[in-house]
Amino acid sequence: MCSHALEKDRFLKADISVIAKVAYSNMAEDKEVVKSFKDLGLCDQLLEACDNLGWKQPSKIQVEAIPHGLEGKDLIGLAQTGSGKTGAFALPILQALLETPQAFFACVLSPTRELAIQIAEQFEALGSGIGLKYAVLVGGIDHVQQSIALGKRPHIVVATPGRLEDHLSNTKGFSLRTLKYFVLDEADRLLNEDFQEAIDKILQAIPHQRKTYLFSATMTKKLNGLSISFLVFKRLSMAFLKVQKLQRACLRNPVKIEAASKYSTVDTLKGHYLFIPEIRKACYLVYVLTVMSGTTSMVFTRTCYSTNFLALMLRNLGLRAVPISGQMSQAKRLGALNKFKAGECNIRVCTDVASRGLDISLVGLVINYNIPPNPKVYIHRVGRTARAGRTGVAISFVTQYEWEWYLQIEEHTGKKLRSFPAPEEEVLLLMERISEAVRIAQMLDKHLIISLERAMRHLEEELQGLKPREDESEGAALMMGM
Repeated sequence: MCSHALEKDRFLKADISVIAKVAYSNMAEDKEVVKSFKDLGLCDQLLEACDNLGWKQPSKIQVEAIPHGLEGKDLIGLAQTGSGKTGAFALPILQALLETPQAFFACVLSPTRELAIQIAEQFEALGSGIGLKYAVLVGGIDHVQQSIALGKRPHIVVATPGRLEDHLSNTKGFSLRTLKYFVLDEADRLLNEDFQEAIDKILQAIPHQRKTYLFSATMTKKLNGLSISFLVFKRLSMAFLKVQKLQRACLRNPVKIEAASKYSTVDTLKGHYLFIPEIRKACYLVYVLTVMSGTTSMVFTRTCYSTNFLALMLRNLGLRAVPISGQMSQAKRLGALNKFKAGECNIRVCTDVASRGLDISLVGLVINYNIPPNPKVYIHRVGRTARAGRTGVAISFVTQYEWEWYLQIEEHTGKKLRSFPAPEEEVLLLMERISEAVRIAQMLDKHLIISLERAMRHLEEELQGLKPREDESEGAALMMGM
């Protein structure tokens, strides 16, 4: 039997029912209150790093996770978005690195490129005083430059699964055989089928004797309260698959830390809804952004096309909007993100590529232009605001076709959303201006599509040795200039 299979067999013999549940409840009042990071057992260098970042008091997830991490235990952490999960797993790793420094000490996986970059920045900030070296491996960025970074033998590797698997297979001399810590951030997403092949290959390439951390803001039942006794019912495929997903992470008697319920939002978030007709959504969007002018806002849509189109429309109305979606190149996505962080644009129109983990300070408003059908997605979206104890507002547009999804969100979060005041007569006063902005956006969008088609024909004719028509040459030049 191969070593990977032996590890799975050992895991199956472990009774997951012994997972320690550490949940915040009313009984927590009886516990000694931890007032500082020093009380958690962190060393002086990391205490200084926390102080430099302005971290005066640990969050709930940090209070519960850090001591167990310092004891060398595997962790499953569940906490609300914006509650300091990155610090909860980064600080124990950095303290262990100080005790036994080596290259390729830890690897952190993220489901999105932007989140991976943000995690790396957090490690950089915490490790600035101890000479920490790190590498970020994500798609859309030059492969050779990443190989050079790996050649410098960093302590920490932060990556998306596909690009890490690519480097493990193709970058000469790169190996994670000495890895000590393996982290899945947004673990519920990473353990889904989308990443299954890459995750399995990564698990085969890293040592079995390691510490494993799983963290997320939402955990499905596959990470929650499973019993190995379910395996005797292998024909009950759903139960078996849930256990399989935990197996793949290869946890050993992990401590389960719950600083939040399975689906919850922070108390400082004010949730609202607007029940509106589909045809008036653009009007209500402009109205809300106008009423909340001066607030840094994120608008979530369902498709990449809607993201670009709404950003065009808002810019035509003089609003500082920038789009970000999975169809944009990584350079453009990072450029848009940096503009938003710097305050050059205060409205970010995005797909769910921006819904997980990103910590952008002072986001005061989240608008669900398209309400998500999955309550988990809602939790991650609205978690972009009301972070680190700040207040925030989330407004979900609900049409006649989406009422059921709205009810599911209320049921799963256990909180009633309140109606956002938007008098129809005031909203309709914006109709004429918005209709014109929509018309211009449609023209620009159509022109862009035509220019792309012309550029493609131009390239095809060049490849075939034909002379392109003059108008198409101009169109291709225009596209190259864009």
